[in-house]
Amino acid sequence: MTAYAVGDIQGCLTPLKCLLAEVDFNPSRDQLWSVGDMVNRGPDSLETLRFLDSLGNACIAVLGNHDLHLLAAARDATRLRKSDTLLPILKASDCQRLLGNLRQRPLAHWDANRGMLMTHAGIPPIWTVTQTLKRAAEVETVLRCDERLPWFLDEMYGNDPVRWKPSLEGTDRLRVITNYLTRMRFCKADGSLDLKSKEGVGSAPKGYAPWFSFPRRDPQIQILFGHWAALGGTTNMPGIHALDSGCVWGASMTLMNLDSGERIQCDCGEMA
Repeated sequence: MTAYAVGDIQGCLTPLKCLLAEVDFNPSRDQLWSVGDMVNRGPDSLETLRFLDSLGNACIAVLGNHDLHLLAAARDATRLRKSDTLLPILKASDCQRLLGNLRQRPLAHWDANRGMLMTHAGIPPIWTVTQTLKRAAEVETVLRCDERLPWFLDEMYGNDPVRWKPSLEGTDRLRVITNYLTRMRFCKADGSLDLKSKEGVGSAPKGYAPWFSFPRRDPQIQILFGHWAALGGTTNMPGIHALDSGCVWGASMTLMNLDSGERIQCDCGEMA
């Protein structure tokens, strides 16, 4: 089995299929990892979800902020923004099935054999792998609970609290976990987040730095993430693999062979 990881798809199904054809991907023998943001801004969000679901267990995908936004918009359509391309999903006859499957996706995936952890945005420098998986599971449990899901989606948006504390409870606890795993770019060594700056590493606010620039609690592991298109797929940090190369903005989509480290790109990007 060969495992590949792909950067943010964001509804750009044509480049994804181009990459999979290039490596002769076969779901009966291969595996596709998605770093999240499977939908939104691109032209084929509905068909992207259907395609990934059709791969069954051959597709391992974590949730990104746009995927969570889809769930929130399904609960309240007034949350849709002008730039969103989610309406075809909400109008589809199989919408509930697709959303139900999305709710089963994790926020973090750990492959012990490869020593690789995948989340959408990364992991804060204050957490170990074990802590990351445990805290991701707290949010996942709520996403899969019919009774608690509406409450979570109503309270999910926001930038506070800016830092994790074990004593956090309720909305604050789940929101900061979600922000670390799906929205983080810059932080401080203590995990304090800045969620406003979205450009490259040189745009860090005073006192902040890219989350991956700090010493890690588990320095021996490799981390796969997307979310940060301004990085262009490069961190210059060993073992830290940025995979969002800005396909939805007209650049390329990146596919990485997890065993060899080889990367290939499809340059048929789709401008949002």
